[in-house]
Amino acid sequence: MKPGDGNMTSIVQRIARQAVVTFRSPPRVGEDAGKSFLENHSKLKSLMTEVRAADLKLVPRRAEDSSPGVPPPVPYHHGAPPVTYMHICETEQFSMGVFLLKSGASIPLHDHPGMHGVLKVMYGKVRISCFDRLERPAGGTQAAPPLPAAQMGALRRSVLRSTGEYTEESGPCVLSPDRDNLHQIDAVDGPTAFMDILAPPYDPDDGRDCHYYRVLTDAEVQEEQEEQEEKEAWLMEISQPPDFWCGGEPYPGPEVSL
Repeated sequence: MKPGDGNMTSIVQRIARQAVVTFRSPPRVGEDAGKSFLENHSKLKSLMTEVRAADLKLVPRRAEDSSPGVPPPVPYHHGAPPVTYMHICETEQFSMGVFLLKSGASIPLHDHPGMHGVLKVMYGKVRISCFDRLERPAGGTQAAPPLPAAQMGALRRSVLRSTGEYTEESGPCVLSPDRDNLHQIDAVDGPTAFMDILAPPYDPDDGRDCHYYRVLTDAEVQEEQEEQEEKEAWLMEISQPPDFWCGGEPYPGPEVSL
């Protein structure tokens, strides 16, 4: 028996192989998922539910290197990054890696154009707020906020689908091109890390660039919608926030071969 086969296969390797099968021909935006995709996606979620920090040789970080609260705004090229990324593997169909957030850090509200995703916490706790774009014409329950004409093109009518907290004991958080596609991820009560699969990977040349947003709040509308499970909101596309940037660090876990 060769290393990496049979019972010797690491769960990270098995996840990667399942991702290859699952995202070989995923449903596109607006398409219904077929039976084969749904079955393979369910297998992938089950494997992601099982994986733990020790499987990736991750040692939970302590908060002593991080000050409480959100890191102070600084230019993105100065200081230690609030978020780092460990690259595990990437193909044309998907990318897989680990994001590590310092205490109080956030990955700002951003989108995943035409992409599927599966996120599983390895240690610590994250709060994830998921939004969707609403493509229906204006005239819904929420009027557009008064803004200069130059900024109106950056507005996106959206709905807050869910806000939840996830730990290593939680199942994965899942997104698709049509559901929970925009999200913000906040570290809660200390440092945290999560394994992340995106399919296909970001590729600006193929129309899959990452865009950042901020929520425009309206106290009156917010009060009206307090009883609604899903709240409509206007999002404004913004530049990458100056207090967020992502560094890199080596992945210490089992090698993945595809």
